[in-house]
Amino acid sequence: MSHPDAGFDRVATFYDPLSRLVYGKALLRAQQHALVAGLPPGAPHVLVIGGGTGWVVLELLRLRPAATILFLEASAQMLAGAQTQLLRQHPAAASQVEFWLGTEASLSNHDRFDAVVTFFFLDLFEPPRLRKLVAQLNTVRNPHAPWLLADFAPPQTWWQHSLLAAMYRFFRLTTGIRGQKLPPIREELARLGLRAEEPKQFFGEMVEAAVWRPQ
Repeated sequence: MSHPDAGFDRVATFYDPLSRLVYGKALLRAQQHALVAGLPPGAPHVLVIGGGTGWVVLELLRLRPAATILFLEASAQMLAGAQTQLLRQHPAAASQVEFWLGTEASLSNHDRFDAVVTFFFLDLFEPPRLRKLVAQLNTVRNPHAPWLLADFAPPQTWWQHSLLAAMYRFFRLTTGIRGQKLPPIREELARLGLRAEEPKQFFGEMVEAAVWRPQ
């Protein structure tokens, strides 16, 4: 398996129900917070990477009806599900969304986006790959473009440690991800000269959403 996120074909059919079973609506609320707090006004050109089954596309278009979106996903099953969901629920916006099968390596140095969206995606990677990934994404971000993040926060309690450990074991077995614990997501974004604004915690402070902007 060439990419840590390529194995999510195996969980595409039950990924959303499983997340709701474990976390309720906390993950969706975190994503909504980041979108509401950080999406640029008007008709932004937005990169969504690792967007899974595509709920974020519909929410983004609800908030910014004139937006254009590049939806980049390594799982063919997730990508197909996201396309089907858009065509079923919002067919009029089909021309505003490009669906690409691939990873950050698929992006060109000429691509430029008004916002970068990574929701529950960066936690998949081991630190060396994470550093390269965020550096690559930073090259396609317009100078003042926000980076919208919703992800797990560093665990502080025994139950958070236990739940994260169980989650990583499950996804290593089912998808082949290489990560074994939460990588230093905040530190890597800070290395890019970004600073978190409007952070908000969910699910007993286990999940955090924030808008990262240039300092």
